[in-house]
Amino acid sequence: MTATTPSTTNQSTHPNDSNQPNKTAKGSLFVITAASGTGKTSLVKELIAETDGLEVSVSHTTRPPRPGEENGVHYHFTDSDTFQADIATGKFLEHAQVFDNFYGTSKQAVSDKLEAGLDVVLEIDWQGALQVKELFKDAVLVFILPPSRAALRERLSNRGQDSEAVIEKRLAGAVTEMQNYVHFDYVVINDNFATALNELKAIVTAHRLACTRQACVYDRMIHALLSE
Repeated sequence: MTATTPSTTNQSTHPNDSNQPNKTAKGSLFVITAASGTGKTSLVKELIAETDGLEVSVSHTTRPPRPGEENGVHYHFTDSDTFQADIATGKFLEHAQVFDNFYGTSKQAVSDKLEAGLDVVLEIDWQGALQVKELFKDAVLVFILPPSRAALRERLSNRGQDSEAVIEKRLAGAVTEMQNYVHFDYVVINDNFATALNELKAIVTAHRLACTRQACVYDRMIHALLSE
């Protein structure tokens, strides 16, 4: 069941119409965080591909594109001056500096998707996640952890994109980042990719089945069930 089935009419003309969703509920916000090299991007990509009504919000960043990354698809790549100007005009829902680069989420892009009834995934760092939680109290925060430091180091090395010095810097930063998992609603251990993906799907499904959301989407059906 998708959580964003649009309504076409408020008057039932079919005997079973009251069993159908009759409202487009405002979308939910899922914030997924992990240390670099944990596999977050791959997991989010598959989660989006296999889940109806769920879209990722593409972040803005000042870091240069990595091989194979496309502007507007993986990130909106921008320069530091433009990014700082966007901060000053309040363009970002959240923003943070990670190592030597800045990352931010467009406030307007997220709001438009949520108002359209789409569930939105933000793939951001822990600082940004906590900023978002301040503004969206019902946002669902998920932290993805690696099974061990050794596994994380191996994944960082296997990228083949960073020098040994950069890898060590990222590994040290990852330990600090991971300590913040205690502020999140859910923790997923990415030891086995398929298992971690299924756990992410379960989190989305459980949230969509929450009483407040179902009561909004199926209010006509529930009213019919309970009316005397």
